[in-house]
Amino acid sequence: MNGSHGTPIDTGRQWDGLVVLCAANNYDGIKLADQHMAEELARLRPVLYVDPPISVLTPKKHPYIATSLQQPRLRMQSAGLARLTPVVQPLPARRGMTVVTNILLRTLLRRATARLGGTVDAVVSAWPLHPIFGACRERTSIYWAQDDFVGGAALLGLNAAHLGAGELRVAAQADAIVAANPLVDERWRRSGSATHLIPFGVDAAAYEAVDHLDMPKAVSLPRPIAGFVGHINDRTDLALLEAIAARGRSLLLVGPRHPAFEPERWNALMARTNVAWVGPQPFSALPPYLAAIDVGLVPYRDSAFNRGSFPLKTLEYLAAGRPVVATDLPATRWLNTDLVTVATAPSDFADAVDVLLDRGRTEADVHARRAFAIQHSWARRAANLLEVIDGSPVAQRSSRSAASLENYQSA
Repeated sequence: MNGSHGTPIDTGRQWDGLVVLCAANNYDGIKLADQHMAEELARLRPVLYVDPPISVLTPKKHPYIATSLQQPRLRMQSAGLARLTPVVQPLPARRGMTVVTNILLRTLLRRATARLGGTVDAVVSAWPLHPIFGACRERTSIYWAQDDFVGGAALLGLNAAHLGAGELRVAAQADAIVAANPLVDERWRRSGSATHLIPFGVDAAAYEAVDHLDMPKAVSLPRPIAGFVGHINDRTDLALLEAIAARGRSLLLVGPRHPAFEPERWNALMARTNVAWVGPQPFSALPPYLAAIDVGLVPYRDSAFNRGSFPLKTLEYLAAGRPVVATDLPATRWLNTDLVTVATAPSDFADAVDVLLDRGRTEADVHARRAFAIQHSWARRAANLLEVIDGSPVAQRSSRSAASLENYQSA
């Protein structure tokens, strides 16, 4: 976790051209796409990072969010980057409560941007349930479709129909849609939307020195090691990890695990002496674990949510110079590189891992992987997003008929 609360807001700085980024993830959580994008945007334009709405009860389920409730809730996070934590009533995403949430969010956003002063260039929102466009008197509005939210509604603990209807309303109010995945981009295009594909990126610089780092003390597995960095939950194909472990290969798992995910199979996997799980780690602590890994794994199931996602870890492994074995997802195919080996069946997945572990890596291999990752840096993604912001129509909403939106919902 980041655990960085920030300092009181600096109203003396220049906030003209502000980009308000309504994020899908709390800034104090595991560092994901929202925070990476905000930090890179802040190098180019002033940014207000807005946490997803929370209530005073939220920390009971997500303890790491507790610091977000501290005052001030509008504060400086770093140079050029302010942060707002909107605190609303309990159960803000529940059906019947979203109307109240939306009213509160619009008020809080309007007050925060007024306090910062200056003009608001754009609102970029990753909130599928909260139609807040116009609250900041922004020049342009963009819906950031990060995932197939409807396909992942069950995993997110939300009602799919409610989520889908909300997302359609939000998208209909946006000047443009930025999709983070080729499948999501295609679906919105079929609805007649003004859509731009900007996949997730990578902080390549964070991993450039991994080969000079020592293995973490928490890892005592013999080399070579196959490793997975990410959330361990229903998105994970546990059979792929079991197949690797069954061959006696060292397997390192890094990331939070949902407690209800396959408890019996998980306990059996953890009982193996060639398997280690170190739990969730902050972004700053990841490089040594990438140093310990010889082959990076993306063991995602074939599900609607996974097909509509863009795994950050694929590019992070490549930035560390590690080969990758991944399941066959649209995002993997979009990368269009032989630096990632695609396999789906457990035996094929384990075979591919065996080949790469036994092959080792050369300096040329490492250079090629890192060079590829740099092409997909967050700096480039931020520049791409600013191109969309600067090129979006001013005060002109994209016209979408109800029929075209229904086409998306049924696609």
